[in-house]
Amino acid sequence: MSKRAHTTELGSIACEELGELGAGKEGWLVDNPSLLCALDTHSLALANRSVIVVLGWAEPDSTRLKIRPELSPISAEFVTAIEWLVFDEIRVVVAGTSSGSLLFFSLAGDLIHKQMVYPARIIRLRVRGTKRDLSHETSSEEVCVVMPGIVARFDGSDIQNMLHQWFQETRSQFWDPNPRKRSSDDFGRSYGKLPYQLWSVSKYGTCADAAITGIMPPPLMEIQSNEHYYCGITVGEDAVISAFRLSEDKNRSLVGAILSKVVPATFSTIASLSKMIWRSDQTSPRKSDEKPQPFARASPLTCLKDFPRKGEKLTLSPSGTLAAITDSLGRILLLDTQALVIVRLWKGYRDASCLFMEMLAKKDTAASGSSYYEPTKSDYCLCLAIHAPRKGIVEVVSFTLSSEILSFF
Repeated sequence: MSKRAHTTELGSIACEELGELGAGKEGWLVDNPSLLCALDTHSLALANRSVIVVLGWAEPDSTRLKIRPELSPISAEFVTAIEWLVFDEIRVVVAGTSSGSLLFFSLAGDLIHKQMVYPARIIRLRVRGTKRDLSHETSSEEVCVVMPGIVARFDGSDIQNMLHQWFQETRSQFWDPNPRKRSSDDFGRSYGKLPYQLWSVSKYGTCADAAITGIMPPPLMEIQSNEHYYCGITVGEDAVISAFRLSEDKNRSLVGAILSKVVPATFSTIASLSKMIWRSDQTSPRKSDEKPQPFARASPLTCLKDFPRKGEKLTLSPSGTLAAITDSLGRILLLDTQALVIVRLWKGYRDASCLFMEMLAKKDTAASGSSYYEPTKSDYCLCLAIHAPRKGIVEVVSFTLSSEILSFF
């Protein structure tokens, strides 16, 4: 196989801010396990345990920003995950911490919102588009928060509304001669608590990585309702791959669902009044004393146990129909997330990293047409890029061009 050199200069990110992350030392970008990275169209976000650096390369005067989050010294809190979140003209950086908090930062370095998800370390943040319903083409963004044995989901529309509210408030305060300053404790209450779903997926052990692949049909014996069911995929030590049906309903049994419908509404009213009477002399609980949100129902579907193999990393395709999973034996498993079947396996890829992307496949059609041709979705094909560091290559696998494999050294 001949060597191919495909390099395109995008720009330079060299700056003094990178010194906070150890730039200048040999292997600082590759061999540092605590260094986190998130890539946007024209920007790069890097973070270590206590500092976030945002860099742009599209223009010479692109963004150069250093953010120092206010972390709790009592619990030795530190940054464990980072990701970009883009809604139209609003672009923010989202960070997850070891204490289970989400931090939303603007490109000016301002803390927009802070919210506790669950008191556990956030392993991964995933942002992707998803269909709202199986029978409709409407879609939105969703944010998936992965913790050991726990998965949370935020709807993108709720985050977008919060960000638009912040944007309007910031623009109005620009003309206010006496803007109101807020303390760090107020950010979690300023725009209200973002609603989200929380599931425990630890039936087969704690997970090393997880993802919500999309909406799935409800079980046949369940009560038909307007609630959505999601498919959750986890990888870990005890089970290489596990699949769960995630319900929005917090009721854990069919009996509980029936009781919730037949209990008179007057009982709820009486209970609320009694709480108001007994707690009228108590002060409102502090934010730090808030109890975690209860788990919704997660029903196990299947799992793959193959000792001593352990699942390590999971990469999801843009549509959520395919997932590439790396394991401890140097294999890459391609999983069909709808049929829950492994459709392909590659061997000899230890410490590999995967990335799904779309490549323009029908270049001849675009060239032979008119002078102006806008490629459509059918002109692209799905590809999987595999970085094999021990081989020193990057392989790109096309799933529509007869599984063609291109290798770049």
